[in-house]
Amino acid sequence: MIGKGKAIAHTQASVAYGWNQEKGAEVVFKQELVGDSPNEITQEFKMVQDQNYHCQKNTLSFVISPTIEDGKRLQQKDFEMICKRFLKEMKLEQRQAIAFVHNNKEHAHIHLYVNRIDFRGVAYNDSFIGKRSQYAAEKVAEQLQLTTVKQVQFEKQFLLKEVRQEIKRRHELSLKQFTPKNFESYIKAMQNNGVKVLPSINKSGNIQGFRFEFNGYNLKGSEVHRSMTGGNIGQRLYGQSNSVIKNIAPVKVLDKAIPLAPRLALSIVKKVAKRVVKHSIDAGIGI
Repeated sequence: MIGKGKAIAHTQASVAYGWNQEKGAEVVFKQELVGDSPNEITQEFKMVQDQNYHCQKNTLSFVISPTIEDGKRLQQKDFEMICKRFLKEMKLEQRQAIAFVHNNKEHAHIHLYVNRIDFRGVAYNDSFIGKRSQYAAEKVAEQLQLTTVKQVQFEKQFLLKEVRQEIKRRHELSLKQFTPKNFESYIKAMQNNGVKVLPSINKSGNIQGFRFEFNGYNLKGSEVHRSMTGGNIGQRLYGQSNSVIKNIAPVKVLDKAIPLAPRLALSIVKKVAKRVVKHSIDAGIGI
């Protein structure tokens, strides 16, 4: 579960957004308030806020987002409990507050609005409110046995590691199975093995590298493995002939020939030349 928070000045517009019926809004929590419209709620907030003329951003706005899976099984009473626990963690229990759940998207989430001014006219200290909101959401998630941000991050990292390994495996398989000798044939070989290779084109209209799309992930070559940068792939492709190359032909993308960026082309030429020289030296001394 993720928590975000900030102090705002536009109370009525924010409450109206929270109450938007087009977003499937549902009031799940109300405290120290009786109004039934954004205008009425704003007026009730203002009656208390008028005690403190120095505070301009006098309303606190929070967004509390359970994971998609948690959101699907939560009922109104559960969302109400989340709001109560969150306010307690933030030390905002004795204040005017109202919360809505938006159900217009797959990802149900809470919009919670709290009067920053208490009944004594004292403004709530909003220092580091963003970080404190996240910490409070983590605590509430743990208390209610909901998925925390740390758990989500761990799962993403675990899945990303598996995806990277699988792309790398299919990369090696494509090189071995189809023995491509240029980028065009390499892209086709990878596509045959279920990985889409997307050229990264710079502002000059040249290819400066490649991205790999697989199983919903889109990663740069260097993010997959250091051996899968444009230069290292080019060395594998163009270095098979054991002869120094002078230039590399443009890559055809959607029937359009796009040249490699000069830096990438030069990197490949240097890598291949170095490999050829080493091969020649090794052959000459009988290694």
